[in-house]
Amino acid sequence: MTEPPRPPGSGDTGNYPPEPTSPGPFPSAEPPTAPLSGAPGPGGYPPPGGYPPPTGDQPPSGGYPPAGGYPPPGGYPPAGGYPTGGAYGGPGGGYANNEDKTWALVAHFGGALGALISFGPLGFVAPLIAYLARGQQSPTVRAHALAALNFQILWSVIAFVLLFVSWCLLFLPSIAVVVIQILFGIIAGVKANEGNPYRYPMSANFIK
Repeated sequence: MTEPPRPPGSGDTGNYPPEPTSPGPFPSAEPPTAPLSGAPGPGGYPPPGGYPPPTGDQPPSGGYPPAGGYPPPGGYPPAGGYPTGGAYGGPGGGYANNEDKTWALVAHFGGALGALISFGPLGFVAPLIAYLARGQQSPTVRAHALAALNFQILWSVIAFVLLFVSWCLLFLPSIAVVVIQILFGIIAGVKANEGNPYRYPMSANFIK
């Protein structure tokens, strides 16, 4: 007894001729559902290898610039960006040379030393010497010497007068005057050593 024929697709594993892959005259090697070469793959993404090579102005993956694109840490210029020692001028502090600085220190520290030795009246001697020896050649020395000289003249006169009065007052006023001369002379000398002019307090402009 023969079995009736089954409809197509009902599990018959019979041999059927393969279906043509393309309607054109030239059969294609790709299945009908494969995307064309170079066409976007599933989800709109291009196939592997379809991305253009990165150009030189694009940062690498991660969004960071390439190595060496950052300045040195701390914001300092690279090594060698500072001028060398030979690029600077003469002695610092506003003096043209070391001789001017020496005479400025003589005017200030010498005034304090003269007041100490003479107990007041001779505090003007060292500033006067600096003014006469170097003040005409250097405006810087002249400014320092005049400041010290005007201060020491005033307080030298006061010290001289008080030397006669202080015999009855146990020398207290004279001691105070000498302390003032020494103190401000030392302060002015320290400022002069740093290259800064100093304006003496309680001074008078006897010489201009």
